[in-house]
Amino acid sequence: MGSASVSTLDTASSAWLMQVSLVRGVLPRTVFVVTACAAIALVISLAIALVRPTRDSSPTPVKPAGAAGNTDSSDSADSVNSADPADSADRPDFGNPADRPDSGNPAADSSGIIRRVTVPTATALIPALAIPVAALAAGLVGLLLAWFLSDGIMVFGVSLGWPVIIAAACGFAGLGAIAATIVVANRRRAPRAAARRITRAIAVILIPLTLVATGLRIDAIFGEYQTVGSLVGYTPYPSLDSVTVHRAAMTVAQWRAAAARHAAPDHPARGRILSVTIPNTESHFNARKAMVYLPPAALAKRPPRLPVMELLAGQPGSPGRLVAAAGLARMMNAYAAAHDGLAPVVVVPDQNGADTHNSLCADTSQGDAETYLTRDVVAWTKRTLPVATAPRMWAIGGFSQGGTCTTQIAPRHPELYGAMLPVDGELKPTSGSVADMTTNYFRGRRADYDAQVPVNALAALDPGEARGLALFAGAGERDTDSVRNMRTISAAARKAGVSDVTEIVVPGHGHDWHAVQAVWRPGVDWFGARTGLGTMTKNVKEYPQVEVQE
Repeated sequence: MGSASVSTLDTASSAWLMQVSLVRGVLPRTVFVVTACAAIALVISLAIALVRPTRDSSPTPVKPAGAAGNTDSSDSADSVNSADPADSADRPDFGNPADRPDSGNPAADSSGIIRRVTVPTATALIPALAIPVAALAAGLVGLLLAWFLSDGIMVFGVSLGWPVIIAAACGFAGLGAIAATIVVANRRRAPRAAARRITRAIAVILIPLTLVATGLRIDAIFGEYQTVGSLVGYTPYPSLDSVTVHRAAMTVAQWRAAAARHAAPDHPARGRILSVTIPNTESHFNARKAMVYLPPAALAKRPPRLPVMELLAGQPGSPGRLVAAAGLARMMNAYAAAHDGLAPVVVVPDQNGADTHNSLCADTSQGDAETYLTRDVVAWTKRTLPVATAPRMWAIGGFSQGGTCTTQIAPRHPELYGAMLPVDGELKPTSGSVADMTTNYFRGRRADYDAQVPVNALAALDPGEARGLALFAGAGERDTDSVRNMRTISAAARKAGVSDVTEIVVPGHGHDWHAVQAVWRPGVDWFGARTGLGTMTKNVKEYPQVEVQE
């Protein structure tokens, strides 16, 4: 096999590995099953290590009472003295005549041979009681630590929710049980050396398995890292340069009319996710690569002028993680399949520049993120892709910090955006205290920070601008802070004159990507109806996993 073929095979294998799912399928199931089997094996091996035999390990002949012949006492003494010391150490002391093997022992068969009887003694198992105690203590420590980081000091900026906290506590409990098992198995009084060694080996193997299983469970709850590649920033999406994008040749209404006659231009069955570097001509903001979803109609030789959704990830986060965690391709392709290849073009720019940086989505001393999002990204999209330009045909949305950016930017730029789709957003841009942000971002000008607060930006709208905006907001039920934030911002939007306001709560979920998917599924239909792509075939209340707030 040539070197080129080997290289191609290695590349294909790496690409396959990078796309292995972390939240469903073979990998997480295998980890959970192997961890469970190892835990069962650990319990069994420890039980064997702690069981002490109560009978001699070798068959013992029993001489019948009154048997003929004499036994030389010296022979008996020699026999005892020549016994293997190891056997003597393991042989129980039958000090009580009633316990002697020849005292009517029921284990003796008709030939007078004592068969071994091995049973656990209560005292042998007492040390094992330390294991559940250690598990409980470690679990409690894990619960308190996870709560403190999540809700106490909010190291992540938001509460992670009780399902994540409980999963972390279970992981701590497992590690506590493993540590206690190693200690118990190392006790010299444990009678079976081989079983002790096996127990220690299984316990050592269980440590990384428990850590990985706990991490996978937390990730499944939150939904941030969907694939192995997402852990290392790998994105499987080809460059936008790999496809030919034609200029718009018709309106959406004309496309629909042609499709009704079965005469729509040829187009693929599914849209594509592509990566692109959007020029930062005006802002000079140091952004990472953006992601773009082009629906089937946008890939036709004569595409229509399509509506646009500009979506923003949370922080930490990236455009690639939003695409994967939101299930964007699957969601948008499902919509396109039901609408003759029509769906919004989706642009996912990078508003932060790095996982560890929060730009506040504003023009600050740390970068002009707002200019990048509202000028560079918008101008590039209108210039490069087959999209409409009217504000009503544009929406901006996002999750977490991206949701906060949504309700900051749209009211400040009603000339660009006609709809907002935030999920689990905050009441105001946040990176430290207001005093710190005023100093570190806004050069000491508090008024500049206050202008970025969503309720203030909404209040500054004139009635005409407010009527041109619509809000489709959502929050996970378990993220009570985000639910309150949504209600506060929705009330401010209504007060400002925004007439179309929808609030959705997602039962059973918190600050996670499952809530995002549940909100954006009806949200895409809602935006499609606003922009003429189709009509909503059911009320928002009829969609699964959502509760519409009245």
